[in-house]
Amino acid sequence: MLPVNEAETLILDLIQPLQETEIIALEAAAGRILAQPVTSKLDFPYWDNSAMDGYAVKYKDVEGCQAEQPVILEIIEEIPAGKKPEKSLKSGQTARIFTGAMLPEGADTIIMQENTERLGNQVKILAAPSLYKAYVRQKGEYYQAGKPLLGPGIAINAPEIAVLATAQATQLTVYRRLKVAIFSSGDELVTPHQPLQPGQIVDSNQYALAAFVASQGATAIPLGIVPDDPENLRETISRAIKDADVVLSTGGVSVGEYDYIEEILATLGADIKIRAVGITPGKPLTVARFSNGCIYFGIPGNPVSALVSCWRFVQPAMKKLSGLKDSWKPVFIKARSRHDLRSKGRLETYVWGKLLLVDGVYEFELAAGTHSSGNLINLAQTNGLAVMPVGQSFVGAGEEVTVLQVGSPYQ
Repeated sequence: MLPVNEAETLILDLIQPLQETEIIALEAAAGRILAQPVTSKLDFPYWDNSAMDGYAVKYKDVEGCQAEQPVILEIIEEIPAGKKPEKSLKSGQTARIFTGAMLPEGADTIIMQENTERLGNQVKILAAPSLYKAYVRQKGEYYQAGKPLLGPGIAINAPEIAVLATAQATQLTVYRRLKVAIFSSGDELVTPHQPLQPGQIVDSNQYALAAFVASQGATAIPLGIVPDDPENLRETISRAIKDADVVLSTGGVSVGEYDYIEEILATLGADIKIRAVGITPGKPLTVARFSNGCIYFGIPGNPVSALVSCWRFVQPAMKKLSGLKDSWKPVFIKARSRHDLRSKGRLETYVWGKLLLVDGVYEFELAAGTHSSGNLINLAQTNGLAVMPVGQSFVGAGEEVTVLQVGSPYQ
């Protein structure tokens, strides 16, 4: 049975990031991973433009002026955003200009309109600018054409979309989406659409794991419920490892009479790296790699254990495999516990609940009710897992605890 950190390291060492790419439109890029560097033929700003509503002037014309000794300039044109200036500025002249508008030739500084007084086709400048080129966004100040703009291995989210759109990068090379096969094993399982008979259990894992996979930007391949029959299991696993980059199976990885999966994996040529991890919930964990690079995760059938295994081990693996350059590992935060937390102390224990941010301080609120790996009811709204290391059996209310963040903190 491996310690948790050793298991994480071993899993990440197994992963070779994707190499297959595809070209997509900017409109479809949200959530994808950039596979090639992006440059632009455009400077940004595209041209000198005004950062304020006011007047475009020559700095030498207004340097040192003040309310008691104002400078009066002739207004030769008005320039709204989106209009190309029609005239060049000469000494003694100015142009009325608006935020984002292109500076006319000859202008080098902006005077805010608050420091002016309009006099028909003239304007009185009541205060000198603070410096040369005040309130001017200069061409190429933020980015120069031809230089690296965004590098490979980064996730494309709203800020990156804005950058790419500004650069008119409308076609992007990204890594293809991960394909993740999901199946549940067990004769006792039925779908939510079937009438429930005595002794049967609704398979919630198939739906929870599909949602988890989608949240990682991957494509889920649902293979349904597979009975506890070696031939059916072998056929399903064989198909899954051919079609997917990652396989997630729930159930069949413990030590019961009907737990066949490890034996089947071995007959299919799997290199089994992990059989159990010192974590609760989630101790029964099978991790294997096949010669085609497919990574197999056999995770527990108990619903809480299944999701804890995904948050702690599967998610980092998928991030690295997807082509993401870094930031694979889980995020841990120090928080103040609102409740007493208990564990048996024999295994690294993950206790689910809510991570909150209150007046700048992280707090952890224990989920109400029984903390059993089979009780998924109080898992609702979980966004954090308090971590109690081996040997620690108690954390008092008000004390600090490490929390694995699995969602945005509540505020």
